[in-house]
Amino acid sequence: MKEQEQVSAFVADHDLGSDPAYRILDLAAEVGEIAADATKSTEWGENPEALDVKRDEIGDALFSLLAVADALEVDASEALDDALEKYRRRIRETGNASSGEE
Repeated sequence: MKEQEQVSAFVADHDLGSDPAYRILDLAAEVGEIAADATKSTEWGENPEALDVKRDEIGDALFSLLAVADALEVDASEALDDALEKYRRRIRETGNASSGEE
């Protein structure tokens, strides 16, 4: 995935290497910022049509996720392919992509 290569190069070029555990904590924080945008803009879900998540927050979360993948030496493209196949299999077998019962 070219995006993972871009993140890897950026991290290397700017000496931003970090332990995978720290990367995972950073990812959680970035996803939390997306949730915060959603919570605030929808007034805690009372006004869902007002949802406003900033594009740069999505970008921050993607950067963090790809940095996690790189730190763990996981090919993000292969991981995505695995996930899509898992969801396809669930849909074929149960009619639902969810892992839990509904």
